[in-house]
Amino acid sequence: MLSFRPAFFVLLLSATLLSSCSGYQKLLKSTDVNKKYEAAIQYYEKEDFFKAGTLLEELIPLLKGRPEAEKAQFYFANTNYRQRNYTLSAYYFKTFHDTYPNSEYAQEAYFMQAKSLFKDSPEFQLDQTNTYTALEVIQEFLNRYPESKFRPEVESMSQELQKKLENKAFLSAKLYYDLRYYQSAVTAFTNFQQQYPASAYGEQAAFLKLNAQFDLATESVAEKQLERYNETLAFYQSFIDTFPQSKQLKDAEKMYDNARAAADKLKVANTAAAK
Repeated sequence: MLSFRPAFFVLLLSATLLSSCSGYQKLLKSTDVNKKYEAAIQYYEKEDFFKAGTLLEELIPLLKGRPEAEKAQFYFANTNYRQRNYTLSAYYFKTFHDTYPNSEYAQEAYFMQAKSLFKDSPEFQLDQTNTYTALEVIQEFLNRYPESKFRPEVESMSQELQKKLENKAFLSAKLYYDLRYYQSAVTAFTNFQQQYPASAYGEQAAFLKLNAQFDLATESVAEKQLERYNETLAFYQSFIDTFPQSKQLKDAEKMYDNARAAADKLKVANTAAAK
């Protein structure tokens, strides 16, 4: 008899699961709103968010005007979040706090909308439209609920998203440099410096900007070279003023010497041509 016990338990478990699934299927077909609502809340509390969400989605239009509607909509939004359907959860949390602005759940719904968008933000190499949207909602939350208990987490999310955009901006500028689009690289590094003046990439951005300007001047047509070498000299001065202890100082000085010599030679040539 002992050898049959594992098989017996497997059969018992299968029967239990079938019974459970059968009960759930009956609930889906049921027209008893109260029974469905109670079951949905039970599934939610047991963290069976798929079943809870399926039932709540069916119930929401049927609960309009009833006191249960508010809780049902908030829970439904959260079932999507807990199943990592972040685009949907952001939408449903927004719908909730727009519909119930005075609800006890309103602030949390706004927070969860922001958190859903934060979770939905892609890797920094990808398009960052969703990240900008998340930052907008985060700022709106902080403006609306400045004393919220969620504020520390919201600020942490904001900092992480800002760091992601910073990485994106620096690598985009560097990509222009790597591809030898020097004029675009100079513009991109200038924008980066203005937008992120305290960045950890600051020194590297300044050096690559100097390098890109020097290479741009070197490869330019003759009539543009003098102006661009002078820009190189200005970028060098800014670089050594800001980073006097840089490990790349020797390379920067070499570019300065070459740019200075080239500029002087061009000035002599221009003077001779003018005579």
